[in-house]
Amino acid sequence: MGSDKQYEITAREAAYRGYFRMERYRLRHTLFEGGWSGEITRELFERGHAAAVLPYDPARDQVVLIEQFRIGALEWKHGPWLTEIVAGMIEAGETAEAVVRREAREEAGAELLDLVHICDYLVSPGGTSETISLFCGRVDAAPLGGVHGLEEEHEDIRVHVVSVDEALARLAAGTIDSASPIIALQWLALNREALRERWT
Repeated sequence: MGSDKQYEITAREAAYRGYFRMERYRLRHTLFEGGWSGEITRELFERGHAAAVLPYDPARDQVVLIEQFRIGALEWKHGPWLTEIVAGMIEAGETAEAVVRREAREEAGAELLDLVHICDYLVSPGGTSETISLFCGRVDAAPLGGVHGLEEEHEDIRVHVVSVDEALARLAAGTIDSASPIIALQWLALNREALRERWT
């Protein structure tokens, strides 16, 4: 951050402690036209940080998508069962790579044979600090399918193995409507041929 861009936190307090955390900040920051803003109050949703992976079989040109119930989509136009990619929260001491390897086994029954880092991004920086480290992982999709997930985490996850063309058609139709799969599939569309050459 350049010296002309500064901020000052004047107070911070816990607004909520439960399964997630909510922090309340009072702060001010410098303005583009000079000077400082007045004091601003903002709540920040502290969920932690996550990692996600799009499993891709370059030999079959297929991707592995998962479908599960999401509380945040209760009132979404397509309903709360979303088509997503494998993802999980990064625990203390874990790397993003370790998370996606673990979650691929738990959520899809898949072993990641290779990984390419796509990007790291802020999920919704207007209200949460959460970031996602996004990957594409090479898999053998032939044996994959069925229902997976950890019972103790109340996971009920259906695995779908589809062609890349079908996944991109679903993306274009708007039926894949969660950020991580949108970003990952758009990246794959741009890098598909190079990735197939690299991995086959």
